[in-house]
Amino acid sequence: MNESADPKPFDTSELLRDVPLFRHLDAAAFAELEGELEWFAMPGGAVLFEFGDESDALYVLKSGSMGAFKPDASGQFRLDGIVAAGETVGELGLIVDQPRSATVRALRDSELLRLSRKGFLALVHHHPDAMLQSARLAVQRLIARTVHRPLTAARTFAILPYDAGVDARAFAVQLREALTRYGSCALIDAKSGSGNTSAWFSAIEARHRYVLYLADARMQGDAPSDWRELCVRQADSFVLPANADAPPGVWPEFVDAEPDRYMQRPAHLVLLNQGDILLGRGRVWKATHPDAQLHHVRRGDDVERVARLLIGRSIGLVLSGGGARGFAHIGVVRALREAGMRIDSVGGTSIGAIIGAGVAADWSDEEMLEKYRKAFVDGRPLRDYTFPFVSLFAGRRVAHLLREAFGGRDIEDLALPYYCVSANLTAGQAHVHRSGPLWMWLRASSAIPGILPPVFHRSEVYVDGAVMNNLPTDIMRQQAVGEIVAVDISADDVLRADVEEYALPSSWRLLAEKLRKPRRPGILSILLRSGMVNAEAASIERRAYTNLLLAPPLADIELLDWHAYERAIEAGYRHACEVIGRAGAPRELP
Repeated sequence: MNESADPKPFDTSELLRDVPLFRHLDAAAFAELEGELEWFAMPGGAVLFEFGDESDALYVLKSGSMGAFKPDASGQFRLDGIVAAGETVGELGLIVDQPRSATVRALRDSELLRLSRKGFLALVHHHPDAMLQSARLAVQRLIARTVHRPLTAARTFAILPYDAGVDARAFAVQLREALTRYGSCALIDAKSGSGNTSAWFSAIEARHRYVLYLADARMQGDAPSDWRELCVRQADSFVLPANADAPPGVWPEFVDAEPDRYMQRPAHLVLLNQGDILLGRGRVWKATHPDAQLHHVRRGDDVERVARLLIGRSIGLVLSGGGARGFAHIGVVRALREAGMRIDSVGGTSIGAIIGAGVAADWSDEEMLEKYRKAFVDGRPLRDYTFPFVSLFAGRRVAHLLREAFGGRDIEDLALPYYCVSANLTAGQAHVHRSGPLWMWLRASSAIPGILPPVFHRSEVYVDGAVMNNLPTDIMRQQAVGEIVAVDISADDVLRADVEEYALPSSWRLLAEKLRKPRRPGILSILLRSGMVNAEAASIERRAYTNLLLAPPLADIELLDWHAYERAIEAGYRHACEVIGRAGAPRELP
């Protein structure tokens, strides 16, 4: 289980030979490259270069890890990916002579090799064909990263138990077994790791795809042991296990920490449950570490899911809005499960958020079929008409059915990481909900303007997320999942009328036409379609974020035809089976 034998000494030449950018160089070019490279070291937290800086060099990471931070829509810099040992950074900006596209800083103590612009140009001058191939590889790497997923996921993890009551070793052993499925994984504890040199740890990390550093327990107020501090220094990412039923608190490492010392690295809060998930515990624990990703562990397959999420090998499911057509999501989920695809995180908008919540709650196919039939077919959610001062329906019935289906659980109580999207009309932007009462934010995400009243919360107004983001794959991509499966049920929706008119005829004529045959779309369909149409152009762009896109043919199902329940489910199931069959059997991510 633990590494004890002395690993093979670290070989810089071997490292360079494994770098894709230089792998094709002949002996002469390789020798010149080695002569141009300059070695230097950086402490954790130090900045290698800033966003917008001149691209004056490229770097090879010899040991440690670097984080690439890019600005989001609000201008706040967020971790876009991790550069691991043996990878290059900054090469594209140097090749195309463009400013730096990210801020890159050392996540932990790191060693790098620097190739200056002058050295790079000398290589181009002396070995033009070889360096042209390097340029092509750099561009291909950029395209692959942009389309599929960001930079390399974390490879070294510090497992920092909250207190002595956590069975961190048992969890670490299970996690190691799960990670071994994706590459060799070493588990280093104080017994095997204490007293070794930095070169020893570098060699261990070069030898294994993943390394788990198991720290000892630390009591609040006590100074950390040398081993625990070393675990923190060696980690790309933190894994924070705690017993779900314990009094929540902040890990000592995060109290009064030096700026950027810890928080720039991803943190994963793992709550160990004895049996079912304890409702309410996720919320109070998450409040202590709001930036950490929350995981619930009840059994072995939960540990496997945590492993996939840690290393970017997970599957994220994104479900769009689209009224009653959203029942097709139930059929798609059934087909994905039958094909062996393990859904690790879920996000959605409107009806997609509601169906996705059932997936995140770990409902079986039978539970989903029964619970959603009870809520939407038997429950008749749109029957509490009201004076249309704000909306056609009061919304009480929908709120009651959502509470009945999901109970008092918070989003943080769901078995799988989950988010839903609403449109915040006060702020004029989409709002992503990852915490709070599940039923309330599902109600907000499905508050179709004009049909259901908005949710008013803390002086802000929330309506159906489809108004701004009906296919939130961009949000799932920011979570650095491995692959995204998206179901878009809105694209084939078209409203048509077979009359030529600019104003409605008299009431008696409308009644007469109604008795014969409807000739124009109803107010509910018009309002629902109006709430979705503005987001469709963006949804087309967001389809590009997917690895598997499913768009079941649902044009024959009306947007509010709740009685098409079984028909929509069957359409989604058949379409998913057909697409998955064409795509082949589910595969492991490389």
